[in-house]
Amino acid sequence: MNAILEKATFDFLKKLSANNDRDWFNANKPQYDRVKTNVEQFMDALIAKMNTHDRLETLSVKKSLYRIHNDVRFAKDKTPYNPRFAGYLRRSKPQLRGGYYIWIAPGVTRVGCGFAYPNPDDLRRIRLDISANPGDWRKMLRSKAITSNFGEMMGEQVKTTPRGFSADDPAVDLLRFKQYWFERRFTDREALSPDFLLQVNKTFKSIRPFFDYMSDVLGTDLNGEPIR
Repeated sequence: MNAILEKATFDFLKKLSANNDRDWFNANKPQYDRVKTNVEQFMDALIAKMNTHDRLETLSVKKSLYRIHNDVRFAKDKTPYNPRFAGYLRRSKPQLRGGYYIWIAPGVTRVGCGFAYPNPDDLRRIRLDISANPGDWRKMLRSKAITSNFGEMMGEQVKTTPRGFSADDPAVDLLRFKQYWFERRFTDREALSPDFLLQVNKTFKSIRPFFDYMSDVLGTDLNGEPIR
């Protein structure tokens, strides 16, 4: 199995970006099929590597990769294709929370992980934990594993204090987050290197302390009792 992204894959995506129309894509469909196979092999190898230290609900590349076709029904961008390969790896719920994302494209290859769209109940439970344990949160976000791989936590924030919380809360800066997200970018040279798979796996593995903490929080009530 080829676990290395090929230069031909990036070359095709560059050409697709410059020729984003159905006639060009259909004429070059055999080349697309070849580079898609390359990405599928990479993702299969990544899934296997991840399952040596985590439990994924996403067990096949067919369930992890997004379509390259754009859904233009409600989008301002009416180009028919998204010139990238992207995938999502879901951890085994309900015990294990969080997910892993990867985007493969010239100049913008990156990985992401965290909680992009927590539901209202989860969001409130997370904020209650932040308010109750701000020191634990700050220590966790300052950990070497997170800062060396991702820098700071990202994500959308509300402009004012969330309802039900005090503007004087010592953790009000963290309470404003409504996404808990981490990203790391890679250069084209890094993405096409033989050890890219190992780097992605290592980066994803580094977020595990955060995921383990969040799994405990979202799996228990305010008294620490398991949610059934």
